[in-house]
Amino acid sequence: MAAKQKILIVDDDNNIAELISLYLTKECFDTKIVNDGEEALVAFEQYNPNLILLDLMLPGIDGYQVCREVRAKANVPIIMLSAKGEIFDKVLGLELGADDYMMKPFDSKELVARVKAVLRRYQPAKAEEAAPELKCVKYTDLVVNLSNYSVIYRGQAVDMPPKELELLYFLAASPNQVFTREQLLDHIWGYEYIGDTRTVDVHVKRLREKIKDHANWSLATVWGIGYKFEVRDL
Repeated sequence: MAAKQKILIVDDDNNIAELISLYLTKECFDTKIVNDGEEALVAFEQYNPNLILLDLMLPGIDGYQVCREVRAKANVPIIMLSAKGEIFDKVLGLELGADDYMMKPFDSKELVARVKAVLRRYQPAKAEEAAPELKCVKYTDLVVNLSNYSVIYRGQAVDMPPKELELLYFLAASPNQVFTREQLLDHIWGYEYIGDTRTVDVHVKRLREKIKDHANWSLATVWGIGYKFEVRDL
């Protein structure tokens, strides 16, 4: 029998944390609750979770700093939980590497659906399944391999969270095709994702910081519409 996936719940309100744990346990997840940022960093190392549910307003080290420190070490998926609903707070959380952002109070069924949706994007292929078709695009100085989630840029491996890589691959696999932000949300985040299109802008910004425009290709903005992976014949 496959081992249960582990969810680390970080919230200083133990009542909320226990309620989240109850719903996730019913869905056959293993859970661990901690109530502050320092405990979260220790538990991250010892518990080795498959996903972290991270409250932002924590005593001591806040959720933003916890996210920074986790992201410096691993690409474990993170869903931020917060009563802060300002666009600035959401964008900051996503820029730090969070995979999703949920406002409190939230519906328990939606939380479980988002946890499952994020985990699906991180699932390795099952060993018993037939070998998947190699999904890889190659351009001058750039190789994006969706089969093993790797990016080689100018001969060097580039670390990036799965959604950034999926977005880059999706655009690069359809050169010069323009996609709206809504189309990209649907293809990369899926129908379960309930968020605004600024999510796409944040991820494109992060990609541009890691993958600079090339003489042969670039991540181009199509003003008023969306984005495309522009390829030029030189």
